[in-house]
Amino acid sequence: MAATAAKAAPTKRARTTSPDAAPKPKSANGSGKARAAPWANGALKFTKEQELHAHREMLLIRRFEEKAGQLYGMGLIGGFCHLYIGQEAVVIGMQMALEQGDQVITGYRDHGHMLACEMDPKGVMAELTGRRGGYSKGKGGSMHMFSVEKQFYGGHGIVGAQVSLGTGLAFANKYRKNGKVTLAYFGDGASNQGQVYESFNMAKLWKLPVVYVIENNKYGMGTSVERASSNTNLSSRGLSFEIPGEQVDGMDVRAVKAAGDRAVKHARDGKGPYILEMVTYRYRGHSMSDPAKYRSKDEVQKMRETHDPIEQVRKRLVEAKFATEDELKAVDKEVRDIVNAAAEFATNDPEPDPSELWTDILR
Repeated sequence: MAATAAKAAPTKRARTTSPDAAPKPKSANGSGKARAAPWANGALKFTKEQELHAHREMLLIRRFEEKAGQLYGMGLIGGFCHLYIGQEAVVIGMQMALEQGDQVITGYRDHGHMLACEMDPKGVMAELTGRRGGYSKGKGGSMHMFSVEKQFYGGHGIVGAQVSLGTGLAFANKYRKNGKVTLAYFGDGASNQGQVYESFNMAKLWKLPVVYVIENNKYGMGTSVERASSNTNLSSRGLSFEIPGEQVDGMDVRAVKAAGDRAVKHARDGKGPYILEMVTYRYRGHSMSDPAKYRSKDEVQKMRETHDPIEQVRKRLVEAKFATEDELKAVDKEVRDIVNAAAEFATNDPEPDPSELWTDILR
């Protein structure tokens, strides 16, 4: 899924003061000084192919997650289930900045990352429902899926644990001199975990090829980032280690792609780690068991109406005459058919045999 078209130029980046804050540029070294805007006519440009690609891939994640929510409500998905609805631009934009063989590791809000890595929706949905055809043979569930073939190294349920593991992947790449870059995703809540800073120190000390992507969706498990973090500019968390970082409008796939290009190039060129704080927003609760009463419905609705990542691309496609409304409806139908087929497979595939309980266990 790595992009082959011309790279997009940098764009403005968002503040973390409120969900609907206007983008404000910050320098990569955390100084807060705005740099000259190199984009054309105040707007970052995507090619027709890039816009169509971003629209379809984000739509696939959105429809998949909506279906997963339905299956959870029907009791077909058990345990924990954290949906990615609203944050689609982050993973698609970053994936467009990668090359074949680059690696991805993330936390428990992971279904979108799997689909962005081109993992089979049937295998992902089957794992959610605990079936044999799932990526972890139905034994891992929502938080624990892997695909070495697609360079996806999990979903991890322990908050922040994937950061040290992702740093380890980057260490292996450095040791092997294979030119690969690792993306280690984590959230605003995980950014306060101790192992994150241990990883930052090691990554900078050894100049490891890793990009730390902080998905700041404004809320942890019921707590806003303003109440949980003394410094809400999470892109500056690496300053004491001299790791460059920047805030990015994580609701605009063009801004994500542009920042991703800069960060990935920095890491691949041997300059060490880079931090990207993606200022984004989740529409649903922290997990399916979270009623999200700590924020107003108006706040969520305003974000949907003014900053929805998919709607932004849809409007650009129509206005630029890259696609008609009917053509975009056809894309939506195609995506829905893929998701419905995945759900059908996931509800009819057999459950694992009880003997599987003792397989694939390290002793």
